[in-house]
Amino acid sequence: MAAIHLTKADFDDKTKSGVVMVDFWAQWCGPCKMAGPVIDGLADEYAGKVTIAKLDVDAEPDIAGKFGVMSIPTVVLFKDGKEIARQVGFAGKQGYLNLIAKAGV
Repeated sequence: MAAIHLTKADFDDKTKSGVVMVDFWAQWCGPCKMAGPVIDGLADEYAGKVTIAKLDVDAEPDIAGKFGVMSIPTVVLFKDGKEIARQVGFAGKQGYLNLIAKAGV
């Protein structure tokens, strides 16, 4: 199971409940390409516990702006619709595991 892809149309609905990790990325971003397979692997590992999602900042600049995403990759962790943590830059799998742990998962 790969990460789900969010758009402006479903972002609020998909992040309003539970624990959701959103990867803000772009096609042209080298570090984002390194993060992609790690993010998809976490989607498998945390299936049923954490929703793992991606948002293309080029396609959805309004949402990236709303959350103050200035550099990518930026991964934002939401719990019941509220941001509780973020990781800027690619920190490897362990960095993302540490982020998820902040939600108590």
